[in-house]
Amino acid sequence: MRNAVAAAVLLAATGAAWAEVPRVAADITPVHGLVARVMQGMGAPALVVRPGASPHGYSMRPSEARALDQADVVFWMGGGLTTWLEGPLEELAGDAHRVALLESTGTLVLPFREGARFEAHDHGDHEAQEDHANHDGPEEHEDHTGHDDHGHEDHEEHDDHAGHDDHDHEEHAAHEDHGDHDDHAKAHGHDHQGADPHAWLLPGNAQAWLDVIAKELAEHDPDNAAAYMANAEAGKQEIAEAVASVSAALEPFQDKPFIVFHDAYQYFERGFGLSAAGAITLSDAAKPSPARIAEIRDVVAARKVACVFSEPQFNPGLVATVLDGTGAGTAVLDPLGAGLEPGPQFYPALLQDIGAAIAGC
Repeated sequence: MRNAVAAAVLLAATGAAWAEVPRVAADITPVHGLVARVMQGMGAPALVVRPGASPHGYSMRPSEARALDQADVVFWMGGGLTTWLEGPLEELAGDAHRVALLESTGTLVLPFREGARFEAHDHGDHEAQEDHANHDGPEEHEDHTGHDDHGHEDHEEHDDHAGHDDHDHEEHAAHEDHGDHDDHAKAHGHDHQGADPHAWLLPGNAQAWLDVIAKELAEHDPDNAAAYMANAEAGKQEIAEAVASVSAALEPFQDKPFIVFHDAYQYFERGFGLSAAGAITLSDAAKPSPARIAEIRDVVAARKVACVFSEPQFNPGLVATVLDGTGAGTAVLDPLGAGLEPGPQFYPALLQDIGAAIAGC
């Protein structure tokens, strides 16, 4: 009997502690993983965009809409990545405190690269164009990682939130006349002008965001402030360890040119001293023109490209066309880690997953 009473008291105490923790939602799995790490042991955030889905166009399920409606705090990348989410945030999470990580202090933001070969930008050019970013400089990221700063959709039924148009890649493929700067990409919220929103792939950004997340949660839940801050510090150390491991694995690959499916990886390249030679398509919302495919094939031949990377959500036939008659290898990269388990250890696992794919090609 005494054990039962003790168990009931413990359960009540645990329930009270969870009730005091803010209700939190996060838009994509990398953001969700960072928030989950800060909240570990006290609660868990809700994930809005399910693993494997494209963040650029999405129809929420009722449970995902409900998570926004009930949230006290929403962490998201910002409108540059999930433009479709701006409306639901106003409609469903109007009373929640919304934190756009791309706009947060300490974030290094890079402009989009231009052209199939990325001729218009190199890392020096990026540094000259970073005046718009809310960060204190590359040195801050070196302190986070201890590493040199040179360094997407399942087929489940969707709910009545159909107004947030889903991203149908087969439909895009049917439009043969799409150009590289197609307005269709803009319509789906992925306009390749201005800031590149794939900033989670720079480890220094992720480490800076752990602090942003911890401070935000501490303001809403001061009783657990020390725990949030401790979790953020532990998370930064885990990322630093992953960076060290991935850097060692990628060292032999640093001088090898490679081609990516779409330009989502410049932050990862910067963090690990890599340099992509070009991208098959401008964005994941536009089919590449025949001229762009021909240009990429020329790059593969002229630069003796080591590897051409595909992505699991998109047409592998485009990669096969580029590879045809060349000696380049191929592997799959996924900037969102669709095959990884969401949760507190997601982000270090994402770095390891991308690093292993590149190193193994």
